[in-house]
Amino acid sequence: MSSSNILVLNCGSSSIKFAIFDMSQQSVLINGLAERLYEAQPTINWSGLHKGEAFITDQGHQAALDKLALLLAEWKILDSLTGIGHRVVHGGEKFSASTLLNDENIAALKKLNHLAPLHNPVNMLGIEACQKLLPQLPQVAVFDTAFHQTMPEHAYLYAVPQDWYKDHGVRKYGFHGTSYRYITEACAKQLDKPEAELNFLCAHLGNGCSASAISNGKSIDTSMGLTPLDGLIMGTRCGSVDPGLIEFMMKAENASIEDIMTSLNKKSGLLGLSGGCSNDMRTLLAEEEAGNKLASQAINAFCYRIARELGALSTSLANIDAVVFTGGIGEHATSIRQRIIDFWPNAQITLDAELNKQAGNEQGIISQINSPKVMVISTNEELMIAQDCYELCNND
Repeated sequence: MSSSNILVLNCGSSSIKFAIFDMSQQSVLINGLAERLYEAQPTINWSGLHKGEAFITDQGHQAALDKLALLLAEWKILDSLTGIGHRVVHGGEKFSASTLLNDENIAALKKLNHLAPLHNPVNMLGIEACQKLLPQLPQVAVFDTAFHQTMPEHAYLYAVPQDWYKDHGVRKYGFHGTSYRYITEACAKQLDKPEAELNFLCAHLGNGCSASAISNGKSIDTSMGLTPLDGLIMGTRCGSVDPGLIEFMMKAENASIEDIMTSLNKKSGLLGLSGGCSNDMRTLLAEEEAGNKLASQAINAFCYRIARELGALSTSLANIDAVVFTGGIGEHATSIRQRIIDFWPNAQITLDAELNKQAGNEQGIISQINSPKVMVISTNEELMIAQDCYELCNND
């Protein structure tokens, strides 16, 4: 088996996505998911070169990674691995690019846990577990925030006391950066234009949602902020709200700050707006079709907020080569793309109904010929992580 294989890990709060890439072919050999890690019966499933599913005998990330290590040995893949690439949500200002990890970098990473308390600690669990299980393999951290480090001060600074920024790093960082970096490369190829001359707006829409303005191939503004809670309406996250809402609801409900933040992160967004119906757009569209008014209300608010954010981000660009949709919803929800455009009349965009239905022609274009260009491009964050990992592990 090739010795150019990379293991990619994405540790979430209750799941671990993993993939093994053959970098000589830029292809996936195996991908899988360990889920329900803190429930009664955690499972792990995988497909590709090998296919299967198994129960995990204990709860938590460590048990899942132990099982994955056994599977790697069983598949006789361990000896072919040249590195492990980890998705890390927050790199703060210290990490502006993917980084080969050592003890010093890992210690520095731990100091950033407060910037993304729901994400970075579990990302670190994966890194530390791999240090113990596979100590012979180099590890690379690929940061969601890194691509947005090119934002200018006027875009990333908050109007709060300067000491908050100097002492605590309070500023806009942005997320989904690995996805935006992939889309930038793909968009340049599909439009046959150099990245350095490419200007476009992109909406990454899934359970987590954000939008960004890319100028000359670089991020110059984005909707997410200090944390991934800011910006667009998401599956369970509220997006932008009045900060005064937090104190108001603490008093109204006699609730703790932890209670309110849990509600804003896990009980809001599409789930909250739909009255608890669902955070899944597919379910909400079916419910709307069946006459559920709250589902319709949630969808309309979701689409309007995206249109408004794209319109606002357009002020950052002198010209716009394309508007790009990506992510699970952005790539697959035909009617959502149309509804977003309907809420954005001054963009003067007209979609081609048939191209929109098929998610684009060979270039990914879904707009009519005489309209500003709109595209659908499938993202591939895992491939970007694998590429960065391979390059750093083989850079002698």
